[in-house]
Amino acid sequence: MDSLLSLVLLHSVRDMSRITTFWRGPYAWLLSCLLASFFILTYPLYVIRPFRYQGPRELNAALAILRIRPTVQIALVTAAVILAVSCWRRSRRSAPRVLAALAALATLGCGILSRVNIYELMFNPLGDPVFTSAAKTKLEGTEQVIAVKLASAARAYPIRVISYHHMVNDLVAGVPIVATY
Repeated sequence: MDSLLSLVLLHSVRDMSRITTFWRGPYAWLLSCLLASFFILTYPLYVIRPFRYQGPRELNAALAILRIRPTVQIALVTAAVILAVSCWRRSRRSAPRVLAALAALATLGCGILSRVNIYELMFNPLGDPVFTSAAKTKLEGTEQVIAVKLASAARAYPIRVISYHHMVNDLVAGVPIVATY
């Protein structure tokens, strides 16, 4: 019975040693690159998403991440590729090699996605707006509008109409303008 217990303890110590070695090796750093890349991709999206309150601290953090994200993503992708090659050379089994390659590819995917300005895709400017005279509008008396008057031309852009687009490209009295809020 004592020999069985010592055998189990020996295997447990070996397994713990493997786990500890794993977390000190390139696999852990590769996982860290992937998690950091995913975080700097998703945190600004989470904070700046529309129709949600944004606290000043979290908004400042998200904007700071957006400023440094391209450089950090390049560094993380480069490190992930180097670490994946290191993991590939260290292992003879295919499973760790495939996992290392997938982690590097996922890091690269986060890097590529972080280069896409999702806000431009979500909020396309409203172009070529159609107007009607004030007498024919169906606006309620309390409805908010953005009003623009240039020379003798006047426009009113209802907030409810542009709330999704956030901006309207228009030509008022021959002058190109962008109405936004």
